[in-house]
Amino acid sequence: MSIGETLAEARHQAGLTIGQVSQQTRIRESIIRDIEQDDFSASGGDFYARGHIRSIAAVVGTDPVPLISAYDAEHGPPGSIRAADVFEPSRPVKIRERRSPSLSMIVVVILLAVIGFGAYRLVSHHGGSNPAAAGGATHRPTASAKPSPSPSPSPTPSPARSDVVIHLTANEDCWVLLSDSSDGAQIFTGVIPAGSSRTWTEKKAVNVRLGNPPGVVLTVDGKRQPTDVNNPVTLSFSPQAR
Repeated sequence: MSIGETLAEARHQAGLTIGQVSQQTRIRESIIRDIEQDDFSASGGDFYARGHIRSIAAVVGTDPVPLISAYDAEHGPPGSIRAADVFEPSRPVKIRERRSPSLSMIVVVILLAVIGFGAYRLVSHHGGSNPAAAGGATHRPTASAKPSPSPSPSPTPSPARSDVVIHLTANEDCWVLLSDSSDGAQIFTGVIPAGSSRTWTEKKAVNVRLGNPPGVVLTVDGKRQPTDVNNPVTLSFSPQAR
């Protein structure tokens, strides 16, 4: 019998439904149904397919060793994850940063302020002058007021950068790679087991590679991120300006 037929037969003998196996293994029913039909395309790769086979075999009461050997014979022995699969995002998600006020807008505001101040000074000067005295009175020159210096623009403070807080809760086993967006340096790599969580606080832009996106709940700065895809995905996050 094939791998799927063996697991299905063991499940029937154990008197379990696919839903009950799903509850005990935390594997979605659609994936279990596909595996019983020898379809591993929705498992997220060989690494997760072997893990699903072990989990299902443990629940239905059959030996997973010959099943894993049969899987390796059909799909090849387990190997390391290719660098291209890790660092080439399949669906990169970019979060836009807030932009500081443009320099041209600041210059326009300052010029308008200077022009308005100059116009005010001109009107005040002409409105306060005395008319010429009648009867040949001697005109005395009046001292003109010194123009006030135009206000110098105050430097616009650059917006402070807050940390980016990434929190991940695993409902299923999920392989995670956290790396620096600028140079690809690894910050964390490993499997987050089902039922556990992990939090990272970073001051720079990072990439998050998820091997099993539907099996996790991912929040960034308190906002939940979309992870409803069946294939591994890479998400990019940056600290927000405040």
